[in-house]
Amino acid sequence: MHLYSGMSDDFIRDTTRNHIAERLREAFFAYYRYQPSRGEVSAWRNSLRAMRDVLDIASLHDHGILLEYQLPLSSRRIDCMVCGSDGTKADNAVIVELKQWERCEPAEADKLVNSWVGGSRRDVLHPSVQVGQYRQYLEDTHVAFHEELKPVQLSACSYLHNYLSDSTDPLLAPKFAEVLRNNPLFDSDGAESLATYLRAHLADGNGRPVLKRIEDSPFRPRRKLMDHVATVIGSRSPWILLDEQLVVEPKGRVPRILLEPIESLVGESLDLWREVPIRGPELRRSVMSQRCVVLPAA
Repeated sequence: MHLYSGMSDDFIRDTTRNHIAERLREAFFAYYRYQPSRGEVSAWRNSLRAMRDVLDIASLHDHGILLEYQLPLSSRRIDCMVCGSDGTKADNAVIVELKQWERCEPAEADKLVNSWVGGSRRDVLHPSVQVGQYRQYLEDTHVAFHEELKPVQLSACSYLHNYLSDSTDPLLAPKFAEVLRNNPLFDSDGAESLATYLRAHLADGNGRPVLKRIEDSPFRPRRKLMDHVATVIGSRSPWILLDEQLVVEPKGRVPRILLEPIESLVGESLDLWREVPIRGPELRRSVMSQRCVVLPAA
């Protein structure tokens, strides 16, 4: 599911004429049968104007655009995906996570920063961590990105179009060095750099067939069930967690008293599950069920 699909020239025109947020609002209501919040509509209007400017700078006028593209088996939506061909004629797509942030503070956990989100200060995923998880999740679940003879090459980045960083900024802390190399972050001074990044992956245009390929390909997991089971038994989780599932809060951990009876059956410590947020019970149930499925054969 997505709220908008089209060519980059159409997207630029819709945004310039202030039609893009209304198109997304109408598509949102048609699918969900309720109206998006005013804040979400305002975020679409502001962030997509910034994205339009980058596409203009990069002269990307023959490329496919997907907006608010829902990840399979998840309520999460990708803000923007631009697709086309690179200089070697290979199919490519780039996920762009759009943020209206203006500043943030450090957070203790490895993958988090502290920012003003949803009316209060919260520990949230670093934008490049978030978009990197989206990229890996799609590569694992969408046939166009993993199963075909020449899969679409997927890249990801984040664009904080209101944010002006410096060398001491929490977003650029050493603990994020690797994730920034894999999924670069661009701030309000980075429109030209983002345009260069997009051109490097999408220089040849011809986005319509790539867009159709992504839209028409089914969702099917790349990993086999038994691979999951074997890895979980080995206590190395293969699950790709998204957004709040990676944000660990002490009050959201699994109580020790609930783990002890299961440990007696499984025969191993399950302290790992104290780090899985309570608000994601379906994830714990599915993985715990796989542990229990193999018990009779033990």
